Amino acid sequence: MATEFTDASVHEFIDRVAHPVRRRDAETLLALFSRITGEQPRMWGPTIVGFGEYHYVYDSGREGDAPAAAFSPRKGATTVYLNPGLTEHPELLERLGPHTTGLTCLYLKDLADIDLDVLSELVLESYESVTEGPTG
Repeated sequence: MATEFTDASVHEFIDRVAHPVRRRDAETLLALFSRITGEQPRMWGPTIVGFGEYHYVYDSGREGDAPAAAFSPRKGATTVYLNPGLTEHPELLERLGPHTTGLTCLYLKDLADIDLDVLSELVLESYESVTEGPTG
């Protein structure tokens, strides 16, 4: 996720999400991520809501900054970005509810079908893997 944070309003961005379920879920995730990370949300690029920040360096020498926890309400599903990847938590994913995954992405169509305690645990473990832990 190579992008920079911006001064755009997180609340204005969420208010403009056209799909009512994605907008509702974004409001839920905004509160969940804020509580878990203790961080204020910031926009990263035009569509990613991020919390905290960390610096990464790849073996290739490429480096950059990324949000320590993030989500994006996309048209087809809400994307939750997790570090270092989902394969380290198969037992949690089995209990999460309906979802699909990418290498570091979790795709959720409706949070009403998701176990939010399990999602909270995934977000916390992901956040702590790239930071010193919660600030709150």
